[in-house]
Amino acid sequence: MAKELTLRGENYSQWYNELVVKADLAENSAVRGCMVIKPYGYAIWEKMQAELDRMFKETGHVNAYFPLFIPKSFFSKEADHVEGFAKECAVVTHYRLKNSPDGKGVVVDPDAKLEEELIVRPTSETIIWNTYKNWIQSYRDLPILCNQWANVVRWEMRTRLFLRTAEFLWQEGHTAHATKEEALEETERMVNVYADFAEQFMAVPVIKGSKSENERFAGALETYTIEALMQDGKALQSGTSHFLGQNFAKAFDVKFATKEGNEDYVWATSWGVSTRLMGALVMAHSDDNGLVLPPKLAPYQVVIVPIYRKEDQLNEINAKVDEVVKKLKARGISVKYDNSDNRKPGWKFAEYELKGVPVRLGIGPRDLENGTVEVARRDTLTKEVAQLENIDQFVADLLDDIQANIYKKAFDYRTEHTTKVENYEEFRDVLKKKGGFVLAHWDGTPETEQKIKEETKATIRCIPFDGEEEEGRCIYSGKPSKKRVLFAIAY
Repeated sequence: MAKELTLRGENYSQWYNELVVKADLAENSAVRGCMVIKPYGYAIWEKMQAELDRMFKETGHVNAYFPLFIPKSFFSKEADHVEGFAKECAVVTHYRLKNSPDGKGVVVDPDAKLEEELIVRPTSETIIWNTYKNWIQSYRDLPILCNQWANVVRWEMRTRLFLRTAEFLWQEGHTAHATKEEALEETERMVNVYADFAEQFMAVPVIKGSKSENERFAGALETYTIEALMQDGKALQSGTSHFLGQNFAKAFDVKFATKEGNEDYVWATSWGVSTRLMGALVMAHSDDNGLVLPPKLAPYQVVIVPIYRKEDQLNEINAKVDEVVKKLKARGISVKYDNSDNRKPGWKFAEYELKGVPVRLGIGPRDLENGTVEVARRDTLTKEVAQLENIDQFVADLLDDIQANIYKKAFDYRTEHTTKVENYEEFRDVLKKKGGFVLAHWDGTPETEQKIKEETKATIRCIPFDGEEEEGRCIYSGKPSKKRVLFAIAY
């Protein structure tokens, strides 16, 4: 039977770690802090990638690729940026090894020291803006709307599969604009793209907003974010879009001739999501039996398992299933028929439940006689009998229903775990007993935000875009406030 999982209620962190490994999503590698994304996990990432890539291209963006290595001197050009990433940088100092004197291994060749040390990219603003300098002379060269799919390295000391690893996969958009207004419009457009993707494909409800000064991306003037709530009441930052102003253009001297014949610095944005979204997918929906995948991102949306005793029964089932598979595929439904003979049906049922396959069809000799099939849905763990004749339409409708139901369940959880508080005592009490999102007044100062973080571990996740103007007093300092902000303890 399938591998037993720790229950979420007993140890949520252990449940998550076990599930990622047992559902064949990823595993730790021989390199400390790095992960191997296994084929089943990578298939989900590929589906995410494909949808996001389509959405980017629909908004006018094109893909490019920039070097993995960044000259160290580039980082010193933008002070806030280097300060934000300095502690996480992996540095290349030499370019060659040689046999050790004892002949039992290899050592770094001291004669192969690089003239300038290279940083393994933690993010690509610096190398890209150095490149854009060569691409931009006039307003006619703008906007540049580039995205790259890549890996980055941030030397994390405490790691968790998908959520925080030393190396991870992501996309990073880097755009250049002639005006501040265009750049701000782009920053907002992309956070909306991320929100649409999270809600429509991942079935994860998110709150859009701007980051406080303390939480902004290093080197940004504004950071917009989507924040999701996991089932343990913790928040997960799931995508960010940054308005960089002219900071990087000034650092790398990227100027252009305006329509009016003047010279100005270019306006910039950057935006990205990473394989952290895989962690969000697991933690937002899954249960004590394993993964619960939204149909739009499941590697296969339907699995069919034959139930038989004799070879001739299997042959008859195979023939019928062949028809069913063709019908489902004609509707664009991804399907796996598992008629392997090395595992019993009960084991297969449990395995596909663990792996979160949205719909399972079980078919045996009696089903063939009756023209029926047993249908099990993963989100509710319920079963019903359906007619084989129109099974493709039935499954298509069911997949839509499952996608909507998974979203609703996550949305209802978030609603139940979003609390308005009026004072600091109430704030601390909610964080301790209930968790989740807490809407509270804040005086707008980094000092107050830092003190709240030190005392409670809660941070301002965002200042919600759709938050109402509302007179109030900061829960910590008592100073006037005009809007509630979203606090939570976060990953």
